[in-house]
Formats: sequence, structure tokens, C-alpha cells
Amino acid sequence: MACRYLVHGRVQGVGYRYFALKEAEALGVSGYARNLPDGRVEVVAEAEAVVLQGFEDRLREGPAFAHVTRVERFEIPARGDAGFQIR
Repeated sequence: MACRYLVHGRVQGVGYRYFALKEAEALGVSGYARNLPDGRVEVVAEAEAVVLQGFEDRLREGPAFAHVTRVERFEIPARGDAGFQIR
């Protein structure tokens, strides 16, 4: 299963992408995280559905200095990514 998440709030300049990387590696999620020009962070993730649910819960929490106001989730076709990257 694969999902694209759009994370809203104070999520740039607070280590959010590195937080996503750490959580993805801990859970065995592949994909990437990148900043968007409008201040959101895009996360594309692929793993088993139950693993993605746990990952999404962590994305909603975010790191200590972030303030996540909303996470949008879109199911997408599996990409076959290996590992998790920051872009």
C-alpha cells in the first residue's frame, strides 16, 4: 500500500523531514519527504496498511518544535521505492 500525505502547519524549519525519515526507518516504511513551496511537507510512503497507519499517527504528532494542524492522506499506486529519502 502507498499513500501521499500533505502535512500542514509549522512543519518547515523544525526538523520535520528528518523526523519523518527517522520514523520511516524505524517502521520499515519506504518513500520520501520534501518541503513544498507553500509551506507544507509532502510525504510519500509505502508499507503494509497497518504500518502506514502507525506512520501516519506519528506524522500527525510531528517533532517537538513542529505544530501540525492537518494531515491530508491520498492513496496512490505502489511505487516500489527502496528506503526512505529526504528530497
